Amino acid sequence: MINIFIVDDHPMVLEGIKSLLVNDAAIKITGVAVNAFDALDFLKHHNDIDVVLLDINLPDINGIELCAKLLKEFPVLRILAMSTFKERSYIVKMMENGASGYVLKSVSADELKNAIEHIYKGNIYLTADIAQLMVQGQREKNKLPVLTSREKEILSCIAEGLTNNQIAEKLFISPLTVDSHRKNLLAKFNAKNTAMLIKTAAENHLL
Repeated sequence: MINIFIVDDHPMVLEGIKSLLVNDAAIKITGVAVNAFDALDFLKHHNDIDVVLLDINLPDINGIELCAKLLKEFPVLRILAMSTFKERSYIVKMMENGASGYVLKSVSADELKNAIEHIYKGNIYLTADIAQLMVQGQREKNKLPVLTSREKEILSCIAEGLTNNQIAEKLFISPLTVDSHRKNLLAKFNAKNTAMLIKTAAENHLL
């Protein structure tokens, strides 16, 4: 028997989730809470909870922060994030804070049960569209800008701390040309300043 605790501030959502799970003999809904305060209080008095279904958008503390708090106080819990949000940033933050899975509130009863069973067994669960979103985001993150040989030279000089005039003298080009390359490098790496440019280039082993 998997003991479930649901945290969501919408009564209709709570009732909907309960109706999806009520007939499953392997799942028992032990309690519900509509905010972080009530959730923490409930869990302090119930040590038999296996899986928490946690909404991201809560009235007092958002689900991302609450996820970290819950796992700090109750590290044995498995947390399944539920949301209408598909933004990658929300998903990443929830997973970084210890959530074992992330599903959209539009999932079917079968998929919700499948997600609960997966994380109860110690696995990670993401719905198909969320998993695809994460993969796409990782691919985009891993895309490195293509640099010309001159840009590589200038990037190396920038990392050495040389000024535009010093780089121009070293490479026998004009300071204006150096400045143009520097701006292009900032744009290619989507860096706001030179420090960020060097940091990103170093992290991607381009220096």
